Parts: sequence; structure tokens; C-alpha cells
Amino acid sequence: MTWFNELGRIELIVIGVFIFLYILYLGKIHRIASMLKTSAKSVFIKFALRIIYFSLIILAILGPSFGEVSKEVESKGKDIYIALDLSLSMNATDIQPSRLDKVKFELKNIVSNFSSDRVGLIIFSSEAFVQCPLTFDQSALNLFIETLNTGLVPNAGTDFAPPLQMAYKKFIEEAEESVKDQAKVVILISDGEDFGEETQDALTELESRGIKVFTLGVGTDAGSTIPYRERSVKRDETGREVITTLKRDPLLEIAERTKGRYFEVSNEKNNVAQLIESVKKLEGQVRDRRKMDVKANKFYIFLLPALLLILLDIFITVKTLKV
Repeated sequence: MTWFNELGRIELIVIGVFIFLYILYLGKIHRIASMLKTSAKSVFIKFALRIIYFSLIILAILGPSFGEVSKEVESKGKDIYIALDLSLSMNATDIQPSRLDKVKFELKNIVSNFSSDRVGLIIFSSEAFVQCPLTFDQSALNLFIETLNTGLVPNAGTDFAPPLQMAYKKFIEEAEESVKDQAKVVILISDGEDFGEETQDALTELESRGIKVFTLGVGTDAGSTIPYRERSVKRDETGREVITTLKRDPLLEIAERTKGRYFEVSNEKNNVAQLIESVKKLEGQVRDRRKMDVKANKFYIFLLPALLLILLDIFITVKTLKV
């Protein structure tokens, strides 16, 4: 038998006070019985009863546990790469304060919901870079998120192939025989303007390993101009203002090819919560497995008879002195 708690100073003081006061009470009854030259044996029935249920209550408070049960506990998790589009169109203000600022806010929410998973960050436009490798350190990841801006990558358009190929390469480099590819996920966040030509090849690689890509479209159908340099907006070769709108089709195709799902963030809707829940439902890989001895606190074995004895003490009376 083991105990969850130990007798502390307060418990010992209560026990001492109880015994001291009861000894004084018994001494008083004994003196009265001696003066009256009668018997006080009945008082010891109550004394014995109260000692028993008081002791049972103390034992229940200590939390007794019996037996040992061996239980195997598994720690599971997923590897998640977040691929974020940092092309100039992410500065568009059709979502206030801007597409990128909105995504940075939501990224912190996404990261906080995967504390038991390794999360990495890839940034891209026409090229891709690993901004943060797979890590459990959410504080470090949030610091990287705070510094995100469109100046971190070349501004030559958007290409989905580099970030998808980069995520695939990193997954393969860290792959182990015991690790399931189904436990690897890519979350691609973009406004959907893909000007690359190798995206299909990248999707074929991911599809062959069963790596799902969940896409998050950012923007609106109405779109907006793109802030460019100081007090200006981006213009095309003819001098007309460039209007960027959300392009859903490329993102929908990527999600469909890899058996992921498409979600969206705009002024009217925010599917980030649904994205988080969908990724959480995926089976994680076993990261750690250990056996633990689980013991149950069976305080009620002592508490129930103590309560019954208390009721008995209340409803059954004895004569303290017999004359």
C-alpha cells in the first residue's frame, strides 16, 4: 500500500488537540463518576467509536492506493511545415490592415494549437527559404513570425513549386523507417497567384508519399491595389494600377491532389479554426513510448465506513453515568 499524501503539521496538530480534549473529557467524567460512586463504563463505547471513525477519516485523507497497474503511455505528434507567401501581393489591403498582417496574427493562433507537434516555417515568392526548421520551441517560432515581411524574399512573382519541393526535401532528410508519411503536413498560405511551371511535379512527389497539403487562401474577390515603395502603388508596364484578387483555383487543386483541404481568410470569413481542427484530426507519429505504474487512490474504502460510524454515533445514545 502507498499513500498520495503525508501527515503534515496541521494534521498532526488536529490529531493532538482531539486526543488532548478527549482525555480531559474522560477525566472529567471519571471524576464525576467517582464522586457519585457510580459507573462510567458506557462513555468508553462512544470513545472507542469516535476513535475508530476519526482514524478512518485520517486514513482516507492520506489517500491510500493498492496494487500496481502497468500502463503504456505514448506521446504522438506531427511534423508541420507552414509555407507562407511573401510576394508583394501579400501587402494588399483588401483585408485590413493587410493580407500579411492578418496572416501573421493567425499564424500565432495556429502555432499555439500544435504544442505537441514540431512546426517549421518556409517563406517564398519565386524562391523558397527555410525561415525556421521543425521545432517544438513556440517562442522562437513566434519571434520569426513577428519579423516576417515581403522584403525577406525576391519580388519576382509567386511560384508554389519551390516551397512544396523544399518541404518535401526536408521531410525526406529527416525521415525514419518508423515514421509515417501521413504524420507530415504542409500548410500553404497564399493569395493564390501562381506563376510557376513545376508545381505539378512537386505535387506528384508529395502525393507519392501521402503528404497532405492544406491550403489557406488570403484575400477577396474585389481585391485591391498593392502598396509599393513610399506613397505609391504597384503599376504594370502600361502605367495602370495592378489589382490583386484572391485566386482560389490553384489552391483548391493543390489541396485536392494531396487529399488535403482548402480554407479561406477574408473580410467575410475566417476558416482558420476549421483548418486547425482538420490538421489535428490527422494521425500523429509515435515520438515516445514508456511504461508507467498507475495506482488508484482508494480513499473511499476508509471514508464510507467512517461516515456510517458517524451516523451511528449521532443516532445511538448511551448513558454517560449509571446511577
